Amino acid sequence: MLDRRHWLAAALGSALLAQTARAADPAADGSFTTQEFDWADATRDRPVPVRLYWPSGAAAPVPLMLFSHGLGGSRMGYSYLGSHWASQGMASLHVQHVGSDRSVWIGNPLALPGRLQDAAQPSEALARVADIRFALNHLLASPLGERIDPARIVAAGHSYGATTTLLLAGARVERSGQTLPLREPRLSGAIVLSAPPFYSEGSLAQILSPITLPTLHITATDDVIRVPGYYSEATDRLAVFDAIGSVPKALAVFAGGSHGIFTDRTGTGGVTLNPQVKAATQALSMAFLRNLFERDASALKAWPEAHRAILARYTLQGV
Repeated sequence: MLDRRHWLAAALGSALLAQTARAADPAADGSFTTQEFDWADATRDRPVPVRLYWPSGAAAPVPLMLFSHGLGGSRMGYSYLGSHWASQGMASLHVQHVGSDRSVWIGNPLALPGRLQDAAQPSEALARVADIRFALNHLLASPLGERIDPARIVAAGHSYGATTTLLLAGARVERSGQTLPLREPRLSGAIVLSAPPFYSEGSLAQILSPITLPTLHITATDDVIRVPGYYSEATDRLAVFDAIGSVPKALAVFAGGSHGIFTDRTGTGGVTLNPQVKAATQALSMAFLRNLFERDASALKAWPEAHRAILARYTLQGV
């Protein structure tokens, strides 16, 4: 059984839709547009707000990224990734998880621990998986669906979103001796930033070895999850990489940094290091996708030399 300790630690670190869309917002250089949709899954009575980054002038069909935010985030976050991917010709759909989004920070500060506990419930972790699947189904059923390549769909996420991504990628979760059907078969790869371990679930290898699709893992030597009563060392991110059954798989560990350096925050982890890590993460994600989509590993192999000054470790297996 999945318990609260796992989901709290992990957090840190088709129905018709009620559609409300904001007008598309073009990038300054015109390379992509952004648009927000307020969707709702009527079967679960649950809102599913999204932000879509769409590449301008890209030859269809385009690849699709599905992004899941960390605890307290929103569809507006991780824009440095969504905008970069879109500028490189990919669509990127950022899903907001209403049970564990920025609303947890609103209200009486004394009640914050309770709100964090609610957001970390196993039911919310599973609802996040359903959010991503619902958003994907709806996007593919929309007029834009014809312009998306169903063979090039990748999930990505940070912290709690990394856990969501791992569940979608095929992490084994059991209830009463039965494996839950969480894996999303349409995924061709996964990118996990600051992936928390699976607490109180036994062997990591047992949980993560079923994941065989290619994965990219990104973390930092100071990527520590700190919550009163809950703690996760930076080495836990490495344990996730070691246990996962992916072929191929890659791991980048930046020197220093922080758990929040991979968000849109500009100061965390160091004002000098922060933008360097973000730029390196953008480049590494595209190198991973190039190998995934084009079977060209040259950029993956060359990437560490360009970022050696900020890199503590780089491991590439199965390439």
